[in-house]
Amino acid sequence: MTYVIAQPCVDVKDRACIDECPVDCIYEGERSLYIHPDECVDCGACEPVCPVEAIYYEDDVPDEWSDYYQVNVDFFAELGSPGGAAKTGVLPYDHPLVAALPPQGD
Repeated sequence: MTYVIAQPCVDVKDRACIDECPVDCIYEGERSLYIHPDECVDCGACEPVCPVEAIYYEDDVPDEWSDYYQVNVDFFAELGSPGGAAKTGVLPYDHPLVAALPPQGD
């Protein structure tokens, strides 16, 4: 099991979750943040600090954002498991579903 970052994060990327994550498993794409499912230790520290309520436990993702579990998994298909987001910095891409969204927010 793992935590998932859903659509409310797109174009927001507050990063408070990154500061709270004890294992550095939250990676940054161009428009959204992503939790690495193999590196997440399910501690839940990220969930309460998200100001836009974009982070959910895998089984609790609202139906409207149910695709985001797979989005978080697929984001790492080519990257693999680098063992920490600090090693990669901001990655120059997003999952195709995120990249195709119109600009979010105001």
